[in-house]
Amino acid sequence: MLAVATVVIGGVSMKPARGKVTGDTITLGAAISLTGKYRTNGAHTLNGYNLAVKVINAAGGVRVGGKTYRLAIDHHDDKSTEALSIHLVGRMIKRDGIKFMLGPYGSRLTKAVATVTEKYKIPMVEAEGPSRAIFGQGYKYLFAVLSTSEQYLASAIALAAEIAEKNGKKPGDVKVAMVFEDDPFSLDVRAGVVDDIKKHGMRIVIDDKLPRDLPDMSVALTKVRAVKPDLLVVAAQSKGVAMLTRLLKELKIALPMIAMTHCEVARLVARFGKASNGFLCPTQWAATLTYKDALFGTAAQYSALFKKTYDDYEDVPYQAAQASAAVMVWKDALERANSFDIEKIRQALAHTNMKTFYGNIKFSPAGNNIAKPMVLRQIQNGKLNAVAPSKWASHLLEWPRKVPGG
Repeated sequence: MLAVATVVIGGVSMKPARGKVTGDTITLGAAISLTGKYRTNGAHTLNGYNLAVKVINAAGGVRVGGKTYRLAIDHHDDKSTEALSIHLVGRMIKRDGIKFMLGPYGSRLTKAVATVTEKYKIPMVEAEGPSRAIFGQGYKYLFAVLSTSEQYLASAIALAAEIAEKNGKKPGDVKVAMVFEDDPFSLDVRAGVVDDIKKHGMRIVIDDKLPRDLPDMSVALTKVRAVKPDLLVVAAQSKGVAMLTRLLKELKIALPMIAMTHCEVARLVARFGKASNGFLCPTQWAATLTYKDALFGTAAQYSALFKKTYDDYEDVPYQAAQASAAVMVWKDALERANSFDIEKIRQALAHTNMKTFYGNIKFSPAGNNIAKPMVLRQIQNGKLNAVAPSKWASHLLEWPRKVPGG
């Protein structure tokens, strides 16, 4: 019987697990992409995790049961592959006895790893998997600090409604044109946009779903020019976004509001200069927001500390900020649970309600964050400035958008 218990099942050792807390150290496990296609964002994520651990430990650590503990991270390179990420997380749980997990980078790997953590009833706080499909599985041990994909451009709908009311109109008077590439992320974005359009009673005047890697978007833009919507919403990969920006410039299409994904990845400011002014671009977080907490201070203070700690960064990527927020959630939950009992900790995570430099964090029964909206930044004279939600914005919205030189 004992011999059987030590065999390897599915590549995971069944040896007796080590204690999840060793001495005065609480270990968080993570499979992170440090090589492979996700290596850059994986590095951002790990840097965010490590900075939070450093700051928490310097501030006194985590207090559980009247004793103070330090945090540590046991991380392994999953090489941007699902199979290895699954294996590593399973090994950390079964062989190494790690009972507190942080997520990998990206929706694909997060979705894969969640099947493992759920199987073994191990809580995971993730920061990099926004796909709403992850949160439709009925998982009880998965918690995400970031906004899910259907929220990426929903803030643009709320902003259009706000602008309409300020100008003496009803949200129902707003005409919306939608152009979406036929890929899973873009269609998730579309679902959120449609839900918010219905909520505000707006009118959809164009609803174009375009094939992936479409060589030309001129037909869609010709319709947009003819209909003259109050808001154009675009979700596409970087190639499609760049193409659409070029056509807007060439066709001299002047619309009051234009919101689109992947502004930074498509390098719109560098490639199109003033032609990109006025675009609304979603992001999970920005250093200019007015969010703050007792640990890091304001978003700007977090940004300054991050750049001081990692001096090769000119700007702090949102991936790092949300990774740090995930570690903060672990500290908060452990202290509220005041125990290392997994079920008590899971309950504490489920009842999270906290304010951070990254934004407010509160989980739905599905595990997604329902307290932090996506941020909209507007390209203003070549700079991306946070303009929505208005409550936390650093700059006023420039409205209506005009064609440069037009």
